[in-house]
Amino acid sequence: MITRVADRQWHALDDNLVVGRGYAQHRPGGRLFVSIDAWHDAAFDLLAEAMAADLPAPLYTLVDEADVELTAGWRRAGFTIRRREWEYAVPTDPRVTGLDEVLPPPGVTIVPAGQADETLLRAVDRAIRDEVEATSGWQWMPAEMVPRPDGDTIVDPSKYAVAAAPDRYLRLIRVVRMKRPRIGLVAVRADEQRRGIARALLAHALGTLQHSGATAAWAEDQEANQAATALFEGVGARPMGSNLELVR
Repeated sequence: MITRVADRQWHALDDNLVVGRGYAQHRPGGRLFVSIDAWHDAAFDLLAEAMAADLPAPLYTLVDEADVELTAGWRRAGFTIRRREWEYAVPTDPRVTGLDEVLPPPGVTIVPAGQADETLLRAVDRAIRDEVEATSGWQWMPAEMVPRPDGDTIVDPSKYAVAAAPDRYLRLIRVVRMKRPRIGLVAVRADEQRRGIARALLAHALGTLQHSGATAAWAEDQEANQAATALFEGVGARPMGSNLELVR
């Protein structure tokens, strides 16, 4: 039996035992993502059917491409592949990355994480996000770019290093250290692209990690984002896996 236990949560019950759970969550741009954790295919299929009947289309989901069984389940439910996102292991050793002598262009300085002016940091973050909204839109951004409910997208300013001009910030990079360091965001103002600022900021971030003892960082990149792919692969990053975004 399938039961809707909350606004965006479903349970599959077998003799009063929960054998599957389904969830739905909105992402930027209003897209609705769903996920299912079920003990067996029958529970998965019934949950998918019930959720699709209750929720407005289109629906999206993310899966590890290596999880063939889960991908097959969503395909049975009518989902198709929309895009692929690669996960990279990025070396930190400058002798490997080739970034040991990379410097920012004239007039640009790197402000280390934890030292950025919070007002200028929020200003460049907002400017970049407005540019995204006006062009490709949030539908092509990774889940990491999700705005917070109160509209504040800079949750922890200490995680950001920035490239700075005398009067404003131009680019930012966020590195989060949990089980392993992760480059969660690299972004630049549209009018400051193709100046080598990205490589300089990446060189700084990776060098900082290398000095702290980390041999690699992790990053995600959409398959169609050729500029980001060239940036990461140009410093010796290795693809370690991929995720699929599916849509019904």
